[in-house]
Amino acid sequence: MSNTALLVVDMLNAYRHPDADMLADNVTDIVEPLADLINEARSRDDVELIYVNDNYGDFTAEPSDLVRSALDGARPELVRPIAPHEGARIMTKVRHSAFYATPLEYLLTRLEVEKVILTGQVTEQCILYSALDAYVRHYSVMVPKDAVAHIDAELGAAALAMMERNMSAEIVAAEKCLP
Repeated sequence: MSNTALLVVDMLNAYRHPDADMLADNVTDIVEPLADLINEARSRDDVELIYVNDNYGDFTAEPSDLVRSALDGARPELVRPIAPHEGARIMTKVRHSAFYATPLEYLLTRLEVEKVILTGQVTEQCILYSALDAYVRHYSVMVPKDAVAHIDAELGAAALAMMERNMSAEIVAAEKCLP
């Protein structure tokens, strides 16, 4: 059991949607620090690694389908370094928040998690809403600014500022998340 969970949000993306090009350009910048953070979490017993990904409206999709679709998508080089290993915890979500209509809160409670580290995409949407839902559930929130990607730079920066100010989120570099 650990008191920290690293949440990887919406990184299993085929990049075949209207904002894909703008988003992918920003994801390129976060892949390496995020992959390093994921690898560090995998090597430790005191951090729970959990992938939470949109099901893109396919309610028959298994986690392996999401991984395969992302790896077969338009930008597999953005997925390959962060793809979940066999046996990874993967849950699907249907809206912006990693908590909305998912078993995430139940899992975090069972694992006795107190702090969530939010990574992935999109800073001004899914990361922001997940941070709010974590905060109202009394989790400590940490967001590595170099392991979250935005579509709109201004909105991404505003979302980070809101998380820090309104949700007491700790905004840090990825290398500072798991000392």
